[in-house]
Amino acid sequence: MKKSTPNLMSMLHQLIAIPSMSSVNPSFDTSNRAVIDLLACWYEALGFTVQVMPLPRQPHKANLIATIGPAQEHGKNQGIMLAGHTDTVPCEEKFWRFHPFRLTEQENRLYGLGTTDMKSFFALIIEAFKRFDASRFKQPLVVLATADEESSMEGAAMLIQETSLPVRSAVIGEPTGLKPVNAHKGMIMNGIRLIGRGGHSSNPALGLNAMEFMHQVLGELICWRDDLQRRYQDNRFAVPVPTLNLGHIQGGDNPNRICDQCEVHFDIRLLPGMDVQSLHDELHTRLKTLLAGTEIDWEFFPLKQGTPPMLTAKDSRIVKSCELYSHAAAHAVAFCTEGPYLTKLGIDTVILGPGNIAQAHQPDEYLELSSIQPCVDILAKLIAEHCL
Repeated sequence: MKKSTPNLMSMLHQLIAIPSMSSVNPSFDTSNRAVIDLLACWYEALGFTVQVMPLPRQPHKANLIATIGPAQEHGKNQGIMLAGHTDTVPCEEKFWRFHPFRLTEQENRLYGLGTTDMKSFFALIIEAFKRFDASRFKQPLVVLATADEESSMEGAAMLIQETSLPVRSAVIGEPTGLKPVNAHKGMIMNGIRLIGRGGHSSNPALGLNAMEFMHQVLGELICWRDDLQRRYQDNRFAVPVPTLNLGHIQGGDNPNRICDQCEVHFDIRLLPGMDVQSLHDELHTRLKTLLAGTEIDWEFFPLKQGTPPMLTAKDSRIVKSCELYSHAAAHAVAFCTEGPYLTKLGIDTVILGPGNIAQAHQPDEYLELSSIQPCVDILAKLIAEHCL
């Protein structure tokens, strides 16, 4: 006999009450295990087989894979996966009107950190699943809950190395206003460090000014950006070209000392069809040519693991299904998701979930109450199509 789980509002209250922030800054970073353990309890009560997978480099964090339905022979799987991340960005409570870790219903909205981005999605999956008798499933239903999407992407990256998932299609419940997304840009963040030689500013010959050489590097980055934008264009995107943003620079320590080190950080938003390693190789070659014959030492390094772009064909089954059930055409967005990691596993992936990206990463993050039932209905239709 199937055990009971809490009602929807109770599940949402419990999920939001558990901090599960991930950050590249250790002072903000927390574990997601309490959320994973709670989800494991609920999905096991519903009859799912649950696997909890600690991250290799962060064993205090974990992914969860919950599966129900018949096992299929390799190569014949047609089931569906409903996926999302259990972590949130950090928050500063002083900027919130409502407590970020206490679900608050007001103004026909549910306020709380993770309501939209995106812990609520796991409770909505359960609401949709409760409509079914899983003993009638002819194909598996898989629920994937990951760690560290907001920082390292380690949870999603681990799947590529260690996991075989018995599905052909997936929906990731990131906030899209319940409109399907079949393409998004990728992102890489890199740094360039120049090391010169300090000295007294009264005589430039006494040192080697890293900041002056950085001026040349910045010019080269801008020229490279222009070159990339001439070579790559995709009109599916509101900004139809790859972008390169110069986001941070620092160097030197005093006006009267020759600058001995200078460092710049930048990001690149990649279009589908652009390869991360190829871009790194191309920029490395340009820097090597630019700085050849100088005495400056330099280093080009990634600031975090890059996320590739994602593109799922518009004629794929899952895209057509999501368009049908949402009554909206699939479109492209600029933000990144874990979708490319699933597509590397051969899983056609669509991004579709309640809420709006404009509410994500903001104080007083909220989910419109009016979006909950339509989301549950869409998920139920997807489960019926792919599992029954």
